[in-house]
Amino acid sequence: MLTLHTAELLVPGPGPGPKPGPGPGPGPGSAPLPGGAVLVEGDRISRVGPYEELAAACPHARVRRWPGVLTPGLWVRDGDVLLERTYYPDDPYEVTELGADPISEDAALADLKLTEVRWGHSARRGTQKLLARGVVAVAGRFAIPAVRTAVARSGLTILPPAQAGAGAREPSAPSLDPLAGRESVEEAFHGVLEPGAPARFAAFAVADLAELAARGTATCVATVIGGRLLHRRR
Repeated sequence: MLTLHTAELLVPGPGPGPKPGPGPGPGPGSAPLPGGAVLVEGDRISRVGPYEELAAACPHARVRRWPGVLTPGLWVRDGDVLLERTYYPDDPYEVTELGADPISEDAALADLKLTEVRWGHSARRGTQKLLARGVVAVAGRFAIPAVRTAVARSGLTILPPAQAGAGAREPSAPSLDPLAGRESVEEAFHGVLEPGAPARFAAFAVADLAELAARGTATCVATVIGGRLLHRRR
């Protein structure tokens, strides 16, 4: 099935650079495209360009319109800390006793006497929080099998542990926010929007990247991985 995703502004990639390979559509260095769209076929991006042009070429494609900005999906650091050393209480069953906030203090985690099964359930809740922030990939080494399974089933890509780039602001602690400790939104992009690339991207209800940096990834309205809509704000 063909699906056409469009927004007020399409940001194809992380910055200037030559377009790799042949084919139509913006490359990584392309400028933001007002009224741009990506045409998804299966788990890949088929075409990128103005919405009117792609809609005319593929009149039978399903159309998904998103407010704001369509960008490559984001990646987050310290995925193992976020999912193997942070517990996310089950709402509503554990919130009365444990509260709604994630638990990461060693003593508090020890008191919970968590089993591998409970870590797996917590990781599934954690991955949903990441998807709701436009995250498509996590960096880290996962030691708990149930957590690795939860991450794999979520659709998130697992990346090797990565250090902050030169000049980046280190976050005070591991954060679900993929923009924490970064100088720009582009530093958090995982991949580019171009023909042949994996269909993994996110939409944010903001006017541009400057507003996204100011308001944060809680503005995410949709996250697509492998061509599948894995998060949609209700």
